Amino acid sequence: MNMQISKTKLYIWTGTIIVLIIGGILLSKMGNNIEISNKNGGNTKKEKSMLAGIECENYDARPFAVMLSSDKEARPLSGIGEADMVFEMPVVDNGFTRMMAVYQCNRPNELGSVRSSRLDFVPLALGLNAIYAHFGGEKEVLEELNAGIIDNIDGLKYDGTIYYRKSSIPMPHNAFTNFNLLGEISSKLDYKLSGSKVIYPHESSSNKGEVEPELVFSKEFQVNWKYNKETDSYLRSRAGKLEIDKNTGKQVEAKNIVIMKTTWSPINKDYIRVKTVGSGGLLVYKNGKVVTGTWEKSNDHAKLFFYDQNHKEIPFVPGSIWVEIDAR
Repeated sequence: MNMQISKTKLYIWTGTIIVLIIGGILLSKMGNNIEISNKNGGNTKKEKSMLAGIECENYDARPFAVMLSSDKEARPLSGIGEADMVFEMPVVDNGFTRMMAVYQCNRPNELGSVRSSRLDFVPLALGLNAIYAHFGGEKEVLEELNAGIIDNIDGLKYDGTIYYRKSSIPMPHNAFTNFNLLGEISSKLDYKLSGSKVIYPHESSSNKGEVEPELVFSKEFQVNWKYNKETDSYLRSRAGKLEIDKNTGKQVEAKNIVIMKTTWSPINKDYIRVKTVGSGGLLVYKNGKVVTGTWEKSNDHAKLFFYDQNHKEIPFVPGSIWVEIDAR
């Protein structure tokens, strides 16, 4: 009798386990087909980046701000056309410029040529809560970077590992990196990779004009943006030639062109200091129209604001923003 009870219990337990296993498998398969709904009853979508105003997987990622060359020896640049935001300004008194490309939504396969830091760019990166990638820099900025003013990845420390060289390109224009390498070292350095604090307003408009941005910079660095009404974007040329992204083979374009009016002063025979904290005049080109106003940045860590003449923040067209800093 006891033997039969034991067998019965054994059969029951065995059957229960089989049912649980089968049920788990079915639920797992069903789970793959379940769509999570939002509060309004619809399917969830990618969230919008508060920097670019477009839906993307990296909408809440902390941006990377990467210093890129503007020298003709480094052209065409890799990854410049995929940036969510770009800052360009003169770095010496003869008109040579340098760029800081900011990436949140997009992750190009390769970035370069990566160049040295200038102190004037650091407040712009701090205002975006970005991780700052560069290859060395002037003495004053390196002292601050090494003191930890901002999370940064210096090519002087990671040459041959995080940054690699291309023998086909002359030094110092041959340093490159990618987001796998930048992400790897950022994790090792315990840099926070999420929790974006960047917020810029955006709005779309079907009312388009034909106004094109004024020329900025000079000689081989002179930049011309031509408005394409069909795509509602601005196409970039430099020194009379199309600006091409080497990664994509396409001409660089942006949805918004900002021209910040500011000043510069000499600091030694090699460098100038551009005012990027404070305020100045402003032109914002979008939808083939121009909005005049002022830019304001109260301190190194503060957000860079773009205001219209009524001191209201200017909303951007969703998409990339290119900031030309016209210092005179």
